[in-house]
Amino acid sequence: MKPLGWWLRHVHELLESSMAQALGAESLSRRHWQVLNTIARGARTPEEVDAALAPFVATEGPMAPRMADLRARGWVAENGELTEAGREAHARVEERVEAFRTAVTDGISDDDYRTTIRTLERCAANLEGR
Repeated sequence: MKPLGWWLRHVHELLESSMAQALGAESLSRRHWQVLNTIARGARTPEEVDAALAPFVATEGPMAPRMADLRARGWVAENGELTEAGREAHARVEERVEAFRTAVTDGISDDDYRTTIRTLERCAANLEGR
């Protein structure tokens, strides 16, 4: 049996590459999607987006360049809200993301999924407490 770290890395790489394929039709990265979705949920400023995506900001830097790209596409207005085109794009991409998430968990019961998440949360807590 392969160890936990091997599976975590393998699944992470598969998630990243599969998500890239799902977002490719819109020429978006996963971070672009996360910024777009964060704005759709109410964040308006680069600081609010960075706060919501703090784990990614810590490793990749501020999300302002992705926000600027979405603005250049006409999806985000100067006030930080989604434009009509942005809301339409968000709906299109959200549909792809939901289909992707469904495919990832195909054949996994709700109980097994919850157990997996709880187990990973516990592993993280064990490591954070060191």
